[in-house]
Amino acid sequence: MIILGVDPGLAEAGYAVVEKEGNSFSALHYDVITTSSELTDVERLGLLYDDIVEVISGFQPEHMAVEKLFFNKNVKTAIRVGQARGVLMLAGSRADLSVHEYTPLEVKQAVVGYGRASKHQVQEMTRTLLNLDAVPASDDAADALAVSICHGHNHAVNDKWSEQL
Repeated sequence: MIILGVDPGLAEAGYAVVEKEGNSFSALHYDVITTSSELTDVERLGLLYDDIVEVISGFQPEHMAVEKLFFNKNVKTAIRVGQARGVLMLAGSRADLSVHEYTPLEVKQAVVGYGRASKHQVQEMTRTLLNLDAVPASDDAADALAVSICHGHNHAVNDKWSEQL
């Protein structure tokens, strides 16, 4: 199973393409999509869409896992991140991916086993599970990797539950 994990943002959106075979995960590619603040929000959203469509086309994932927006005290930032999430999810939907959303708490629980884990704990466990030499330099890319792992674990649990019905 190939999973596209996304940590949405307008300035930077992290993404990760992770393959899950059995109980093993491997990172195929991860990076960030960066948009310039000198562009209009509409232009930035268009770039996010185009870039994620290119990633989807290149890696042909079956699933997309997106981090849910948590409450942000800065309403303007929350709206812009919400718009970015919508555009990224639309790209996944248009590519016929199975799109799933996870809260930061769900991601931490799936990756570390503890919903209140620190960012450092999540990054280290992500590095270990994917057998990476180092934690990714970008927090956004690291978060996207963790979201991918979360979906891989949750999809396996849901499949087992479906088989029992």
